[in-house]
Amino acid sequence: MGEHEARGWIRSDETAKQMLSRVLGDRAFLLLPPLHRVPLRAGNVVEITGSSPTAKTQILIQAAITCILPKTWNGVHYGGLEKLVLFLDLDCRFDVLRLSDMLKNRLLEAYRIGNGAWWQLEESNVKTQDKSKIVYDEELYVSCMKRFLYLRCYDSLELLSTLKTLHYRIRLQEACGSQVGVLMIDSIGAFHWTDRLSSSLALDKNNRKSLSLTNVVETIVQEMKKLMQVHSLVVIATKATIYEEKYPTNENNRNISSHSDLFGNPSSKAQQPPFREFMPSSWQAFVTHKIFIRKSDDHHKSLGQQNLSAYLLEWLQPQLSSIDRFIVDDVSKLSHLQVLL
Repeated sequence: MGEHEARGWIRSDETAKQMLSRVLGDRAFLLLPPLHRVPLRAGNVVEITGSSPTAKTQILIQAAITCILPKTWNGVHYGGLEKLVLFLDLDCRFDVLRLSDMLKNRLLEAYRIGNGAWWQLEESNVKTQDKSKIVYDEELYVSCMKRFLYLRCYDSLELLSTLKTLHYRIRLQEACGSQVGVLMIDSIGAFHWTDRLSSSLALDKNNRKSLSLTNVVETIVQEMKKLMQVHSLVVIATKATIYEEKYPTNENNRNISSHSDLFGNPSSKAQQPPFREFMPSSWQAFVTHKIFIRKSDDHHKSLGQQNLSAYLLEWLQPQLSSIDRFIVDDVSKLSHLQVLL
């Protein structure tokens, strides 16, 4: 190696100020319940597994709102991260109106808490039927929605092409002052069965080279790794199960169940998850955190005496001894998650 090449190799890529800004900006953060048990940091890949429906997309939306909200705004504390969210919708069922309604609800709740007595006085002067018309901060709402980038993919090749262009999209957002925080993938296994049924996915008509199911997933993982090397982000992906172990989901029955079934040896439990794994090994090795959600036999009654479905959330990796029980409530058509202690 010549002197010129050696100097080029040891030349710094960033200043000390840039390094400190990057390192201090990559601190671990906590999301709202039920994802509050384990702090997440850049480089983590979280897989949320459960049958349909088990509120997986709802959890993604709530986590996304926490990311796009600012920490404070005009003296009101919102507790957000003020980061850009990249949302890849693979099952094409995402409801942007639900995101909008939940965001407005969070804005109103934070504003009500921040203004205390004034809000109670103002709310008492508003008729019950007009409470839904209470104005939220429109400027803050628009600012948050601009930090939510939604992309829809219809097959694996479109997903690959989208991942290859994400770096350019992120650069455009960063030029506008938004820093990327989370990459969300709704239903990572959406194309698994169509790809498996196909003998191969031809790259083009004049190229005999083809992509097998394993190669497709490996390429997707490699593209994500390249993206994570350049940008400090957390990946959160949902996955539907094809088979689950048949054991009681009722809380009382679970306590009667054998200790090894629920809180057994971490290594044995990691080897035998309560569902059949169908994703290739390249994806499984890529995942750093695993969450399993199932429906509970118990139901919760809301203030209106309406029976609401309850769910159980369990951390498989890292394995935690506690299991969170939560419901998806619906108040004035504004859905939110609530952890039942």
